[in-house]
Amino acid sequence: MRPASHGRGEAFPLANAVFALSVHDPGSLPPPGAPEIAFAGRSNAGKSSAINALAGRRRLAFVSKTPGRTQLINFFSLGGRGYLVDLPGYGYAGVPHAVREHWKHLVGSYIAERPSLAGVVVVMDVRHPLTGLDRMLLDALHDARREIHVLLTKADKLSKQSAQAALAKVRRELATHYPGATAQLFSSLNRDGIAEAAVRLGSISRGAKNKAPAKGE
Repeated sequence: MRPASHGRGEAFPLANAVFALSVHDPGSLPPPGAPEIAFAGRSNAGKSSAINALAGRRRLAFVSKTPGRTQLINFFSLGGRGYLVDLPGYGYAGVPHAVREHWKHLVGSYIAERPSLAGVVVVMDVRHPLTGLDRMLLDALHDARREIHVLLTKADKLSKQSAQAALAKVRRELATHYPGATAQLFSSLNRDGIAEAAVRLGSISRGAKNKAPAKGE
């Protein structure tokens, strides 16, 4: 079933996602091409579960029982219309210093320099949003002038009133410090927010295509 568009544009074709490749070093990134939308988030924030829910798959992105261990950038092709890019999680206390430094180099280079990166989905647990590490990532994305969309996951863990209050607070902070960034509630368990996210990502992708220079320029 395709996500509904709610009249706001075409949804990003996440259901077409097929694994393409994994990258361990910035020098091994594939040649830039179709728009890429990357997902980043703290370990245990529910990033892999969110990707799986958006794609309508159970195990497209691996949900690890030992968070923070996967230090690869995983590319998923979207039928020639773009790429979903799964960035390694961050902020897990049990990860060695060398692994954290590798994350900074790998992800930092990708965020700052990747020509075909259309935008980044920052996944945060709605109960613990905007941690210090989240803000560091948002700062890097803002400095690189990247489109930002925040998924406040695990919304099913809060009452509707509490979840809406958390969303309003995050939106206020984003508007103050990261103008243009958007945010929404999301629940992989209840499948809430899937259509809204798909439409927002479709908008980001189309915006990147419109900004891309014509061939020969």
